[in-house]
Amino acid sequence: MKFPKSDGTPLIRTDFASDKAWARVVEAASAASPEGFRANLHIFDDRCFEKVDTATLAEAASVAGDHALLIIADSSTMNNADMPLLCVDIVSLGGEFRVVPEHLWGVENNVSLANMDFSEFAAAVDRDGIFRGFND
Repeated sequence: MKFPKSDGTPLIRTDFASDKAWARVVEAASAASPEGFRANLHIFDDRCFEKVDTATLAEAASVAGDHALLIIADSSTMNNADMPLLCVDIVSLGGEFRVVPEHLWGVENNVSLANMDFSEFAAAVDRDGIFRGFND
C-alpha cells in the first residue's frame, strides 16, 4: 500500500458502515478548542482504506515519513458515543491509544511539533485506554 502525501496529520476512515457517524466524527475532530486550537488534519475518506488493519496503515505511513502520528476512525470510533479515535505512533511503530475528539488537537499539535512525546499522552489514558485530557 502506498500512503498518500498530505500536509496535515492523516485522519483515515476505515469503517464505512455509516456516513452519518463519519460526518459526526469529522465535525468533532475538526472543531476548535475553547482556546481556538485545532488539529491539523488531512481527512482521508477513501474506500481503499476500508478495514485495513492498523499495522498495515502504520507501516505505510512510516515509509512515507511525513508524519509523527496517524489518526484512525475505525468501527470502535464510529460505534461509541464518545467517538474515541485511534492514535498510532508511526515514529516508534507499535504505540497506540485512543483519544476523544475534543482532545485530539492537543495530541496532534504537540506530537507533530515535538513539544511532547507520544508516550506522554499514552501514559495519561484512563482505565478504558482513552485520553480525555490531563488531570491537573
